[in-house]
Amino acid sequence: MPAIRLRLAALVLALGGLVLGSGATFGSSGNGLGAANTRGAGPRPGAGTGPERPLQIKSASLTQDGQDIVWRLELTGPFSPGALAHDRRSLCLLIERAGTGSVAGEVCLAGPKGSSSVPRLFYMPITRQGASPGRLVTASIGRSSNRELSARFLPSAAGLSYQPLRWQVISTLRPPGCVPLVPDRAGCYTLYPARPTLVSLSTPLPTGCVPAGPALVFNGPRNQRMVALTFDDGPWPSPPTSQFLDVLERYHAVATFFEIGSEIGPYDPGGGLERRMLADGDMIGNHTWTHPDMTRLDSSTQRSQLEQTSAAIKAASGFTPCLWRPPYGAQNSGVVGLARSLGLITVNWDVDTVDWSTPGTSTIYQRAVDGARPGSIILQHFGGGPRYQTLAALPQEISTLRRRGYRFMTVAELLGLRLIYK
Repeated sequence: MPAIRLRLAALVLALGGLVLGSGATFGSSGNGLGAANTRGAGPRPGAGTGPERPLQIKSASLTQDGQDIVWRLELTGPFSPGALAHDRRSLCLLIERAGTGSVAGEVCLAGPKGSSSVPRLFYMPITRQGASPGRLVTASIGRSSNRELSARFLPSAAGLSYQPLRWQVISTLRPPGCVPLVPDRAGCYTLYPARPTLVSLSTPLPTGCVPAGPALVFNGPRNQRMVALTFDDGPWPSPPTSQFLDVLERYHAVATFFEIGSEIGPYDPGGGLERRMLADGDMIGNHTWTHPDMTRLDSSTQRSQLEQTSAAIKAASGFTPCLWRPPYGAQNSGVVGLARSLGLITVNWDVDTVDWSTPGTSTIYQRAVDGARPGSIILQHFGGGPRYQTLAALPQEISTLRRRGYRFMTVAELLGLRLIYK
């Protein structure tokens, strides 16, 4: 289907195929592609005749704020999301592919459900085969007045990734409130802005995270099937850290890497590996400067070990860690308290693969999957010695744990920590 026909299909769906009431159901209007060509249509009233016209849009914007897309909308007069379906109206964000101009889908506003007072968003993907069923978008929606609305959501919630796209807002009114000038159109509409507008979404890189909760953790919450893969002692050349990242990318999993500060300069001098970790959604933690038993050091040396490493991570990647792991797991109240005063949560583990001893790939794999429980933090290594066995075990670990219903999280995600973005 040519791009223009996909765009027309989307307009027909927005005009006649959406029922956004309390049931929030979606479906095609059955009108096929009979809508008029709307290329160049602007924020003009009606596009038809009758006693009413579509809600008029005063301004709209689509921007990126950290990980989120922010859709802001202001109309010329008051409106109620809960009344849209009753009044045979819709307000939708049309999302187009930047390269072809074809419509990828639309995000539509719906009224609150049940006793809630918060409006909802639904996303309906549009493909060459037509429209797919709509699904609820997890979003934060607010209103500063009865003419305005803002919605914040992750691109993935609307079938998007961090890449350029084009957008318009379409406001519709279906008959009998407005009779279209073109007989075979499903209803009347107005578009804002007049032409699809380009917005470039880029992969957001965190610059830090906010420590919260206990100062010392061994695992995350036990009530959900989530686990955190963690790797210590890198970056390292045997095998190169990039090969661990290759596996995680190939299997769409994330991990937390606890780095030794003195190894960053020799093995990641430009910070490219660290920036790649962050771009992939991985997390970086502090593993001291030289890997000492911190409980055997005086407080001044402990502080230096932590501060030097955090500074090296920030210099290489722009990211300031809020997690650290004590070498050998050795900790006491003094070092835990010092770390917390420096903005670092002490992270140990509840599953130890003992992979540092190179017991064999199958043994490492078995220890990881047999020990995993909801909320587990799994200890492995990506440095400090040859880690080929650990690398070889990783694909099967991911596949098995995923098959058992586990999702992979960074330690920061597992603990519910907030990330800071540029």
